[in-house]
Amino acid sequence: MPDLMMKIAIIDDKAGNRNILKEKLSCHPEFNITLVAENGKDFLEKLRSLADDMIPDVALMDLEMPEMDGVKSIALGAAFFPTIKFVVLTIFDDEEKIFRAIKAGACGYLLKEENSDTIASMLNHMHETGVGPISPGIAHKILQSMQKKSIEEHAGSPLKSIASNFDLTEREQEILQLLVQGLLYKEIGAKLDISPNTAKKHVMNIYQKLHINSRAQAMYLIYDKGLL
Repeated sequence: MPDLMMKIAIIDDKAGNRNILKEKLSCHPEFNITLVAENGKDFLEKLRSLADDMIPDVALMDLEMPEMDGVKSIALGAAFFPTIKFVVLTIFDDEEKIFRAIKAGACGYLLKEENSDTIASMLNHMHETGVGPISPGIAHKILQSMQKKSIEEHAGSPLKSIASNFDLTEREQEILQLLVQGLLYKEIGAKLDISPNTAKKHVMNIYQKLHINSRAQAMYLIYDKGLL
């Protein structure tokens, strides 16, 4: 069993969903489920009673829940427990819900239909690189929404004139577009003929310029500012 395990919280109002997710994660020994809650209020109450060494590294959060929904839970949880990375795990792919959750502090967005290996791979990648996971289907929907908004609000305005507000280079603009499509460092590097490490350095520079720290926040900012 790995020496350093990733501590996970599962928050979902349906017992069946909680059990399915626990089964998916139990296939991977690097995960340790330290908290299970049935809504946001239950999650925050249980968090306060946990020992410091049991505070989860990642909280997998449903959105539609009674008592306290996922968006409010993420906002409060991120404020009081800033070390936790909040990943929305839901069946909903409505872009407004996606952006509300991201604005509240979510760093990733996965669909419940993802299989065990995909969820594990994305969480491990986030743990190693700090880049939040986005399901390909979600990334595609967000990209379509961003492009539609950009066309409506910035018709005829070149990308350079918009991105110049953040002092992004042409290479950084290229990488940013690939990043929000859900590509990993290795895939970005292959497309642009650069090493994965170079791609990572560019992404870190982009995050610094945009004053963000995750792919999900980049998506929200791009959507909000109409950068693409």
